[in-house]
Amino acid sequence: MKTALIILAAGKGTRMNSDMPKVLHPVGFAPLLEHAMASGAPLEPAHTVVVAGHGLNDVRAAALTYDDTSTVVEQTKQQGTAHAAAQARETLSGFDGAALVLFGDTPFMKAETLQKMTAALETHDLVVLGFSPADTKKYGRLMMDGDALERIVEFKDATEKERAITLCNGGVTACRSELLFELISQVGNNNAAGEYYLTDIVGLARARGLTATVVTCDEEETLGVNSRADLVQAEAIFQTRARADLIENGVTLIAPHTVTLARDTVIGRDTTIEPNVVFGPGVTVESGATVRAFSHLEGCHVSRGAIVGPYARLRPGAQLAEDVRVGNFVEVKNAEIAAGAKVNHLSYIGDATIGAKSNIGAGTITCNYDGVMKHHTHIGEGAFIGSNTMLVAPVSVGDGAMTGSGSVITSDVEPDALALARAPQVEKPGMARKLFEMLKAKKAKLERGS
Repeated sequence: MKTALIILAAGKGTRMNSDMPKVLHPVGFAPLLEHAMASGAPLEPAHTVVVAGHGLNDVRAAALTYDDTSTVVEQTKQQGTAHAAAQARETLSGFDGAALVLFGDTPFMKAETLQKMTAALETHDLVVLGFSPADTKKYGRLMMDGDALERIVEFKDATEKERAITLCNGGVTACRSELLFELISQVGNNNAAGEYYLTDIVGLARARGLTATVVTCDEEETLGVNSRADLVQAEAIFQTRARADLIENGVTLIAPHTVTLARDTVIGRDTTIEPNVVFGPGVTVESGATVRAFSHLEGCHVSRGAIVGPYARLRPGAQLAEDVRVGNFVEVKNAEIAAGAKVNHLSYIGDATIGAKSNIGAGTITCNYDGVMKHHTHIGEGAFIGSNTMLVAPVSVGDGAMTGSGSVITSDVEPDALALARAPQVEKPGMARKLFEMLKAKKAKLERGS
């Protein structure tokens, strides 16, 4: 059955106490909305419709960044979940498959659960997600008659007897698209909040003799993020899951609870990650690499056998080939470092290419920015860059060339050449003793005056 996703993401999220739309707050360095969209991606939806309101343009940008085929529609006034879902009607006009209504602030839905819901539509007209939480709080209750779902009662409208029921509404709904919008059109707002509840379509469907049922899931899948405290809880759940997946797939995490991962982090087996490493978005680490303690990686690729850190920073565009060494207090940005090359200490490599087996001495800087534009530095294979070399880009150092320590290189260096660019050393005998005496006398005079 073809599938469409309708993701409700219009709320401001006042309890977040933020100018940012709630669905754009990050978990694992990715917006909540991205997690929600990703949960349905394995179903290969024919349409993904995001219903936005507060922060429309920002929400649209986030949705299209993750899936540029998605459609973002606006709910100009938030009047309940049924009203929000109705905004997708025009986009899905003529679509005859299953429509799944999800929530943009619920990051942990599993694709398997959504697949079970769409499969249940083969034998039922309407499917609702249910769960049994440890604390029923203020969730809506599912009124069942055997396997048949009769209706959903919102907590604020429920009687004490109904509130005693522990099977709660998980929010997600599956229905054939045309029937969904037909039922939504009949929903009223005669309730305590004066809103149009999507949950009311169950009673409407049953009144017409249609069938409804429930697919259940673990409580964790239904976690909605409504506050900063919820966001902290969601981050903890995400990190615990992500670390466990890496360990299961053969990655060594020496102190797992200290490692921070992104939603899209990819790490190959037999890689070792030392404590207090942060993986921002867009990081791929091949098998057999080592990332040492207190390193920060983002938007980069680390190849097999490479060693990064400790205290290294790989910024977007950093590409490390096999067996590269990037050591302590080294920063790499938008640079390709070829196989076997070493940048071991206290260096900045930006907008550069470094050839295979080259050695970059401590304190080397590629001076890539002139205050207006960025420029490129090229270092050939087997080159030796002396400590504290400033390479003023654009500049090229040829294969097998060498620069003397403390040099400021402003012109290209041909292969196999030695480049020296520093003032000659001048020595003045006895001058240090005389200078110290002058300074001490000046200090004594100042102290007497005070």
